[in-house]
Amino acid sequence: MARDTHSITKMSRREGYALHPKAHKYMVKRSTMPGQHGRTGRRSVSSQYALQLREKQKVKRLYGLLERQFANLMKEANRKQGQSGEVLLRFLEQRADNAVYRAGFAPSRRAARQLVTHGHFMLNGRRVDIPSIRLKPGDVLTIRPKSKNCEYFKNIDDITGKPDVTALWLKADRKKFEITITGVPAREEAEPDINEQLIVEYYSR
Repeated sequence: MARDTHSITKMSRREGYALHPKAHKYMVKRSTMPGQHGRTGRRSVSSQYALQLREKQKVKRLYGLLERQFANLMKEANRKQGQSGEVLLRFLEQRADNAVYRAGFAPSRRAARQLVTHGHFMLNGRRVDIPSIRLKPGDVLTIRPKSKNCEYFKNIDDITGKPDVTALWLKADRKKFEITITGVPAREEAEPDINEQLIVEYYSR
Protein backbone atom coordinates (compact mmCIF):
# COMPACT_ATOMS: atom_id res chain seq x y z
CA MET A 1 0.00 0.00 0.00
CA ALA A 2 1.43 3.38 -1.03
CA ARG A 3 2.21 5.78 1.79
CA ASP A 4 4.21 8.91 2.51
CA THR A 5 7.52 7.98 4.16
CA HIS A 6 9.00 11.48 4.47
CA SER A 7 10.24 12.66 7.87
CA ILE A 8 7.28 14.05 9.77
CA THR A 9 9.42 16.68 11.51
CA LYS A 10 10.89 17.96 8.24
CA MET A 11 7.43 18.11 6.68
CA SER A 12 6.18 20.00 9.74
CA ARG A 13 8.95 22.57 9.42
CA ARG A 14 8.22 23.00 5.73
CA GLU A 15 4.51 23.58 6.37
CA GLY A 16 5.08 25.68 9.47
CA TYR A 17 2.60 23.45 11.30
CA ALA A 18 3.05 20.46 13.64
CA LEU A 19 1.73 17.52 11.63
CA HIS A 20 2.42 15.04 14.43
CA PRO A 21 2.41 15.34 18.24
CA LYS A 22 6.16 14.69 18.46
CA ALA A 23 6.80 17.57 16.05
CA HIS A 24 5.53 20.22 18.50
CA LYS A 25 8.70 20.17 20.62
CA TYR A 26 10.90 20.12 17.55
CA MET A 27 9.05 23.04 15.98
CA VAL A 28 9.75 25.20 19.04
CA LYS A 29 13.47 24.59 18.65
CA ARG A 30 13.63 24.93 14.88
CA SER A 31 10.81 27.00 13.46
CA THR A 32 12.48 27.79 10.12
CA MET A 33 11.96 25.83 6.93
CA PRO A 34 14.39 22.94 6.29
CA GLY A 35 17.35 23.48 3.99
CA GLN A 36 19.91 26.21 3.46
CA HIS A 37 17.40 28.93 2.63
CA GLY A 38 15.30 28.17 5.66
CA ARG A 39 17.93 29.55 8.03
CA THR A 40 17.31 33.19 7.32
CA GLY A 41 14.87 33.23 10.22
CA ARG A 42 11.92 34.53 8.19
CA ARG A 43 9.71 33.33 5.40
CA SER A 44 9.48 35.20 2.15
CA VAL A 45 6.25 36.95 1.24
CA SER A 46 4.13 34.30 -0.46
CA SER A 47 2.00 34.70 -3.54
CA GLN A 48 -1.64 33.66 -3.38
CA TYR A 49 -0.81 30.52 -5.34
CA ALA A 50 1.96 29.65 -2.88
CA LEU A 51 -0.43 30.10 0.04
CA GLN A 52 -2.97 27.81 -1.63
CA LEU A 53 -0.30 25.20 -2.34
CA ARG A 54 1.08 25.25 1.20
CA GLU A 55 -2.39 24.88 2.71
CA LYS A 56 -3.15 21.95 0.43
CA GLN A 57 0.17 20.31 1.27
CA LYS A 58 -0.34 20.91 5.00
CA VAL A 59 -3.77 19.27 5.13
CA LYS A 60 -2.77 16.44 2.79
CA ARG A 61 0.18 15.58 5.02
CA LEU A 62 -1.76 16.15 8.24
CA TYR A 63 -4.19 13.39 7.29
CA GLY A 64 -1.54 11.25 5.57
CA LEU A 65 -2.86 11.18 2.00
CA LEU A 66 -0.94 10.95 -1.25
CA GLU A 67 -1.47 13.58 -3.95
CA ARG A 68 -3.81 11.52 -6.13
CA GLN A 69 -5.89 10.44 -3.14
CA PHE A 70 -6.28 14.03 -2.00
CA ALA A 71 -7.14 15.34 -5.48
CA ASN A 72 -9.76 12.61 -5.98
CA LEU A 73 -11.30 13.41 -2.59
CA MET A 74 -11.53 17.09 -3.56
CA LYS A 75 -13.25 16.12 -6.82
CA GLU A 76 -15.78 14.06 -4.89
CA ALA A 77 -16.36 16.91 -2.43
CA ASN A 78 -17.06 19.27 -5.33
CA ARG A 79 -19.85 16.97 -6.52
CA LYS A 80 -21.62 16.99 -3.16
CA GLN A 81 -24.08 19.57 -1.87
CA GLY A 82 -22.72 22.16 0.52
CA GLN A 83 -19.45 24.04 0.84
CA SER A 84 -16.78 21.97 -0.93
CA GLY A 85 -14.10 22.79 1.63
CA GLU A 86 -16.25 21.71 4.56
CA VAL A 87 -17.28 18.54 2.73
CA LEU A 88 -13.60 17.75 2.11
CA LEU A 89 -12.77 18.10 5.80
CA ARG A 90 -15.75 15.93 6.71
CA PHE A 91 -14.51 13.20 4.38
CA LEU A 92 -11.05 13.39 5.95
CA GLU A 93 -12.45 13.18 9.46
CA GLN A 94 -14.59 10.16 8.57
CA ARG A 95 -11.59 8.05 7.56
CA ALA A 96 -11.12 4.91 9.67
CA ASP A 97 -7.57 5.83 10.68
CA ASN A 98 -8.69 9.29 11.80
CA ALA A 99 -11.51 7.77 13.88
CA VAL A 100 -8.99 5.51 15.63
CA TYR A 101 -6.84 8.58 16.36
CA ARG A 102 -9.79 10.71 17.47
CA ALA A 103 -10.97 7.93 19.79
CA GLY A 104 -7.60 7.98 21.56
CA PHE A 105 -6.55 4.51 20.46
CA ALA A 106 -3.38 5.86 18.81
CA PRO A 107 -1.05 8.77 19.67
CA SER A 108 -1.07 10.09 16.08
CA ARG A 109 -2.82 9.61 12.75
CA ARG A 110 0.29 7.93 11.37
CA ALA A 111 0.22 5.38 14.19
CA ALA A 112 -3.53 4.89 13.73
CA ARG A 113 -3.01 4.27 10.02
CA GLN A 114 -0.48 1.54 10.81
CA LEU A 115 -2.86 -0.13 13.26
CA VAL A 116 -5.62 -0.26 10.65
CA THR A 117 -3.28 -1.34 7.83
CA HIS A 118 -1.97 -4.22 9.95
CA GLY A 119 -5.50 -5.52 10.37
CA HIS A 120 -5.97 -4.96 14.10
CA PHE A 121 -9.55 -3.69 13.67
CA MET A 122 -12.91 -5.05 12.61
CA LEU A 123 -15.63 -2.90 11.05
CA ASN A 124 -19.13 -4.13 11.88
CA GLY A 125 -17.69 -7.55 12.68
CA ARG A 126 -15.49 -7.94 9.60
CA ARG A 127 -11.74 -7.45 9.45
CA VAL A 128 -10.70 -4.17 7.86
CA ASP A 129 -7.24 -3.07 6.71
CA ILE A 130 -8.06 -0.01 4.59
CA PRO A 131 -7.28 3.23 6.50
CA SER A 132 -9.18 5.39 4.01
CA ILE A 133 -12.51 3.59 4.38
CA ARG A 134 -15.20 6.16 5.20
CA LEU A 135 -17.26 5.57 8.31
CA LYS A 136 -20.93 6.44 8.68
CA PRO A 137 -23.33 6.72 11.63
CA GLY A 138 -24.03 3.29 13.08
CA ASP A 139 -20.65 1.80 12.15
CA VAL A 140 -18.70 0.09 14.92
CA LEU A 141 -14.94 -0.40 14.97
CA THR A 142 -13.62 -3.02 17.38
CA ILE A 143 -10.22 -4.55 18.10
CA ARG A 144 -9.80 -8.06 16.72
CA PRO A 145 -9.78 -10.67 19.53
CA LYS A 146 -6.23 -11.77 18.63
CA SER A 147 -4.97 -8.19 18.69
CA LYS A 148 -6.16 -7.58 22.24
CA ASN A 149 -3.29 -9.77 23.43
CA CYS A 150 -0.56 -7.87 21.58
CA GLU A 151 1.79 -5.64 23.58
CA TYR A 152 0.46 -2.42 22.07
CA PHE A 153 -3.10 -2.86 23.31
CA LYS A 154 -1.99 -4.36 26.62
CA ASN A 155 -0.04 -1.16 27.28
CA ILE A 156 -2.28 1.29 25.43
CA ASP A 157 -2.72 3.55 28.47
CA ASP A 158 1.06 4.01 28.71
CA ILE A 159 1.42 4.54 24.96
CA THR A 160 -1.40 6.99 24.34
CA GLY A 161 -1.89 8.46 27.79
CA LYS A 162 -5.30 9.48 29.08
CA PRO A 163 -7.58 9.85 26.05
CA ASP A 164 -8.96 13.31 25.40
CA VAL A 165 -11.91 12.47 23.17
CA THR A 166 -13.56 15.70 22.07
CA ALA A 167 -15.16 14.44 18.85
CA LEU A 168 -18.93 14.46 19.31
CA TRP A 169 -19.52 12.22 16.29
CA LEU A 170 -18.08 9.09 17.89
CA LYS A 171 -18.17 7.23 21.19
CA ALA A 172 -15.07 5.41 22.43
CA ASP A 173 -15.23 2.56 24.93
CA ARG A 174 -11.71 1.92 26.19
CA LYS A 175 -12.61 -1.19 28.17
CA LYS A 176 -14.36 -2.87 25.24
CA PHE A 177 -11.88 -1.48 22.70
CA GLU A 178 -14.85 -0.24 20.71
CA ILE A 179 -15.53 2.88 18.64
CA THR A 180 -19.13 3.64 17.68
CA ILE A 181 -19.86 6.26 15.04
CA THR A 182 -22.82 8.26 16.33
CA GLY A 183 -22.98 11.15 13.87
CA VAL A 184 -21.25 13.22 11.22
CA PRO A 185 -18.22 15.43 11.98
CA ALA A 186 -19.00 19.14 12.15
CA ARG A 187 -16.60 21.69 10.64
CA GLU A 188 -15.46 22.90 14.05
CA GLU A 189 -14.41 19.38 15.01
CA ALA A 190 -11.71 19.27 12.33
CA GLU A 191 -8.29 20.79 12.96
CA PRO A 192 -8.84 24.49 13.80
CA ASP A 193 -5.87 25.95 11.90
CA ILE A 194 -7.09 24.99 8.44
CA ASN A 195 -8.22 27.41 5.75
CA GLU A 196 -10.13 25.03 3.50
CA GLN A 197 -11.09 27.84 1.12
CA LEU A 198 -7.46 28.09 0.01
CA ILE A 199 -7.57 24.41 -0.93
CA VAL A 200 -10.77 24.88 -2.91
CA GLU A 201 -9.18 27.81 -4.73
CA TYR A 202 -6.05 25.77 -5.48
CA TYR A 203 -8.06 23.06 -7.25
CA SER A 204 -10.26 25.63 -8.99
CA ARG A 205 -7.38 27.07 -11.01
